[in-house]
Amino acid sequence: MDQPRKEIISYREVSKLISQILPQFETEFNTIIMISPGGIIPTGMMAAAAGIEEIYLAQAQFPSEADLEEAKLFTWPKFSQFPADAPLADKRVLVMNNAWGSGRTTWAVYKQVEGAGGIPSTCVLHYNPYRNLLKHKPDYYGAITDAYIIYPWDIDQAGPERVFLENGGRG
Repeated sequence: MDQPRKEIISYREVSKLISQILPQFETEFNTIIMISPGGIIPTGMMAAAAGIEEIYLAQAQFPSEADLEEAKLFTWPKFSQFPADAPLADKRVLVMNNAWGSGRTTWAVYKQVEGAGGIPSTCVLHYNPYRNLLKHKPDYYGAITDAYIIYPWDIDQAGPERVFLENGGRG
């Protein structure tokens, strides 16, 4: 199996992507839900740029790879973090993550917001249509890619060698 192409990006490039996303917004958002862990830093940057002060955290956990055979890819995740329904009801909520690969995590959070009575839209820095498992795509994205993106906060936390090792050499 071929290894995906890897691309390391800088904070400056992340800032440029956010600047490209902002003019795409067709509405003003009341709230942002950041998807942990990858969406935390870009959400903070987006919230500052868009002037959104109400921010919540969502963390979804899908079955481990060992359980995946039995559970299949479309198993609904367990949410270890998610805001209560009341603060989301009738709000325009931007669901933010760093990337949309398979799309499962961002879409699961979207559906949770919708179930809470919110009006969700999805936003990512990078959209990979070649890995997408859904008939949906993000509402807003900064770039389309086929690469495995290594974000600056991944390198800051673990160093590039550890990032590569923890991802099975995939980046």
